[in-house]
Amino acid sequence: MRTLQNWLDEYSISHQNSLNKKIHWVCVPLITASLIGIIWSINPVATLLILVLMMIFYARLSIPLFFVMAVFSAIVVVFITILAGPLITAFSSPIWFYIGLFVIGWIGQFYGHKVEGKKPSFFKDLQFLLIGPAWCASYLMKKIKLTP
Repeated sequence: MRTLQNWLDEYSISHQNSLNKKIHWVCVPLITASLIGIIWSINPVATLLILVLMMIFYARLSIPLFFVMAVFSAIVVVFITILAGPLITAFSSPIWFYIGLFVIGWIGQFYGHKVEGKKPSFFKDLQFLLIGPAWCASYLMKKIKLTP
């Protein structure tokens, strides 16, 4: 099994350009949160099951990373259920709101990779879709002196 550092090192290869990095620090959490919102709009129980599986993946890589990702996921779920749900529903179907955010996030991602001149990592291995959020979280963790 690859270590967290192996994953992050490989992910970082296609994320060297400073603009691409900045785009990723915004778009990866946006995509992750919007995907949780999309799935929640369809089936909240399935969303929680998927989040549990994601947390198992992160826990196998790093317990501190697991805690950061669990807190992020909990904040997203609270936002979706308590704060955003009623506001979004008042204007349209929530799923379309989350799909819109998802599309905006991916447009940003692909623009960032165009600037970088390299294909997104997940074209090589779909598990990189889980490593993107971990890459952002590990950067934040290092900034606040936590070891991922």
